[in-house]
Amino acid sequence: MEIIKTCEGNRLTIALDGRLDTVSSRELEKELHAAVPGMTELVFEFEKLTYITSAGLRIISLAKKLMNRQGSMLVRHIQPDVMEVLEATGLSAFLDIEE
Repeated sequence: MEIIKTCEGNRLTIALDGRLDTVSSRELEKELHAAVPGMTELVFEFEKLTYITSAGLRIISLAKKLMNRQGSMLVRHIQPDVMEVLEATGLSAFLDIEE
């Protein structure tokens, strides 16, 4: 999986390309811990995310909890297969999602 980070002031956008699985979720977690402090807005771009496992869901959930304390988090452009997983697990109800 490729992680593309873009910072604009206090807004961090993270675009994910590929599969968010057990291995890549560890990499994303490290990136989040390094980049999120001081950010008030986190945007996940899921346009090219093709697959997500429970490990990936855990990282997205942790990011949401963290951003609830310091700002906001938005997930946008979710692929249908990934959205199906978010809905089946109930995580979609807790995320701010933009088409």
